[in-house]
Amino acid sequence: MKLGINTFIWSAEFTESQVPLLPKIKAAGFDGIEVAIFDPRSFPAAMIRKAAENEGLGCTVVAVIPKGMSLVAEDSSVRGQTLGHVQGVIEKTAELGAEILSGPLHSPVGYLPGRRRTPAEWENAIESYHSLAPLLDAHKVTLAIEPLNRFETFFLNTAADSAELCRRVNHPRVGILFDTFHANIEEKDIAAGYETVGPWLKHVHTCENDRGTPGSGHVPWKAVFAALKKVNYDGWLTIESFGFNLKEIAAAAAIWRDIEATPDAIAFDGIRFLKTQL
Repeated sequence: MKLGINTFIWSAEFTESQVPLLPKIKAAGFDGIEVAIFDPRSFPAAMIRKAAENEGLGCTVVAVIPKGMSLVAEDSSVRGQTLGHVQGVIEKTAELGAEILSGPLHSPVGYLPGRRRTPAEWENAIESYHSLAPLLDAHKVTLAIEPLNRFETFFLNTAADSAELCRRVNHPRVGILFDTFHANIEEKDIAAGYETVGPWLKHVHTCENDRGTPGSGHVPWKAVFAALKKVNYDGWLTIESFGFNLKEIAAAAAIWRDIEATPDAIAFDGIRFLKTQL
């Protein structure tokens, strides 16, 4: 398995000012970084790829659906606009040299219509992922769809529903990102959730229950790692947390306090813990 760190700990978007972090990330033992693509038109893929390769680091990508867009919307024109956006993200992921594009790529984070998803929305999602499959194949990019907790999305929350979605899409490049933070809220048994999504598991976020340093809370890590071994997972284990002094990021992730002494501690103490579990 490979160990990654999401750069949200230091910045909302990765720019040249974050490049000096890369030697420190490499020295800590990370195999790669995870960067966010918000707007593919302005994403500096070539710069990041060169900087990461210079340090011997790989890359993965996380992305979200912008407000006003949706792959599950009733309006076909909205779905079409959103497909165009996601297609741009896929192309930039490939330009970056990354093979994993992850995130809640169905509807905007925080969109809560006050009801359950409808059968039509479910079918719209499946149709949208089918539409994206040829481009994923062409660029050799795998889409890892992330279920979020009920306070962040109405559309996809559980391991069981994520597995069913992938069964319906039935494409080898459409799978699941399963995150211990969200699973801590939604699953009766986090490790069992990993077994449920096992056949479609493409990416893992190793996050503590409070978004703090892995190993410092009550996520049952031994059971999680046993489940990953059982399903023969051999991909990325990426720490995802958020800089609590970054106004935009802290607000989006609802972080209203210092969850550790420093954001750096989440990354560099976290990787030491993960290595003990491996």
